[in-house]
Amino acid sequence: MTLSQLRTFALVARLGSLHAAAATLEVSEPAVSAALAALRQDLGDPLFVRAGGGIALTPGGRALADYAQDIIGLADQARWEVSNAKNDAGRLKIAATAPFAEHAAGRLLDVFTKRVPGASVDVVVESAEDLCSLLKERAYDIALGARPTAPAATAVTELGLESVAFLRYQRAVIAAPSHPLGRLHGPVSVQQLMGRPWFAGPAGIQDSTEEGRWLASTGVGPDIIRLSSETDALAAVRAGEGIMLALGHIVRAELHSGSLVHVPVVGTPVSGLWWASTLDHRRTTTVAQTLQRFVGTADATAAMVAPGGSRGLERRGSKFHVALWS
Repeated sequence: MTLSQLRTFALVARLGSLHAAAATLEVSEPAVSAALAALRQDLGDPLFVRAGGGIALTPGGRALADYAQDIIGLADQARWEVSNAKNDAGRLKIAATAPFAEHAAGRLLDVFTKRVPGASVDVVVESAEDLCSLLKERAYDIALGARPTAPAATAVTELGLESVAFLRYQRAVIAAPSHPLGRLHGPVSVQQLMGRPWFAGPAGIQDSTEEGRWLASTGVGPDIIRLSSETDALAAVRAGEGIMLALGHIVRAELHSGSLVHVPVVGTPVSGLWWASTLDHRRTTTVAQTLQRFVGTADATAAMVAPGGSRGLERRGSKFHVALWS
């Protein structure tokens, strides 16, 4: 039983036709039949029977189809690991959603690269909606921030990803004390916020996040002004120019001092989670698994939420590379 034979069988089992498999592989149908004949002889099972212009798997064929995907996936992972071992040992390609990159990635990865000898990271900011496909294409080893979502008509169980929640956050509507909304008391409806400038970072309020789902549930679609960062959005709010849905732990000190105020909007604060996501553990890299475990530790959490100073991506040394905006 060879890997080539398994690939051919897995394709035939998925397409339900020797002819379709031959066309996909760009080989002749007799070549497909020969590969399957050798596999059937090796395993001592017919694997499939012809039925209705296609094939029907035998019980043994169904069992092999399940194993074939696992074996092929492991073989592909082994090939990738070997081909990248010399040049990329300890190198992590990280996709981060914009809020996480701005507010937590710098401190987290600074601690991680100091704790893990030889580890270095490259970070690119990506949209939450693209994380699933980017991980499956191996464009990145790990995604930090929003949880990857399944494409349309795809079940979450079919993603082949491992996602671990590691930090809970809250977002609340805030304003300057001088802003008209900053002087309101008692429950405030979302409708009362309409017509007021809403500020956000470059990602806006994405549908795949908890805050995006909350906003969608209200049936209201405010015009959101996207700035180059949430830090810039917060500066606009401080100046009394509008409101924003801000991370609670980022504005906690200013809320306490009274330089910012919480607008008591119905349904807020909105709680969400940041996730560390990789391909399943049979196909991901060891260093990606190491980071995925590390993000849930007390030291990682303390680094990400500690007050004061910048939390974003600022280091430019040999272990820490510039984050780019995709």
